[in-house]
Amino acid sequence: MSRIGKLPVVLPAGVEVKVSDNNLVTVKGPKGELQEQISKLIKLEINEGVLAVSKDSDIKEANSLYGLSRTLINNMIIGVTTGFEKKLKLVGVGYRVEKKGNVLVMNLGYSHPVEMKDPDGIQTEVSSPTEIIVRGISKAFVGNYAANIRKWRQPEPYKGKGIHLEGEVVRRKEGKSGAKKK
Repeated sequence: MSRIGKLPVVLPAGVEVKVSDNNLVTVKGPKGELQEQISKLIKLEINEGVLAVSKDSDIKEANSLYGLSRTLINNMIIGVTTGFEKKLKLVGVGYRVEKKGNVLVMNLGYSHPVEMKDPDGIQTEVSSPTEIIVRGISKAFVGNYAANIRKWRQPEPYKGKGIHLEGEVVRRKEGKSGAKKK
């Protein structure tokens, strides 16, 4: 039995959750609206401001989807109330970023600047020339867009240059040890 799946999801004030017949969950809140299709093997019940997740059968697929379904719904509720954000830091000589409208313009050591347009539902903010903040209501979309930005310059282990996630530890390697002694 999933320890996460057993936990009830408390619905805060101002959040409206609807579950349709085919397990399409719609969550509306102050920041927006999200939808997620939950498997038919999972049963959802809303009673007095608490959403309970349960499974119909004891098959392996239902067991694996039980905790996942509860977590997806909980993340949707957090997203429409407070939202999610990821912070990225550019480390390297000459690496910098600026925002022009809804386009990020990054200088990452290439012969040309890299331009990335913000997708729908995602906002980016440049707090300093070397820091990017990605915000949105969907945890998956925020993480995916941050990963797409990071793909342009993955952190490298020798000098530590690249685009780092906040709190990420990059394992450093020692470079070549000098010339051989005779």
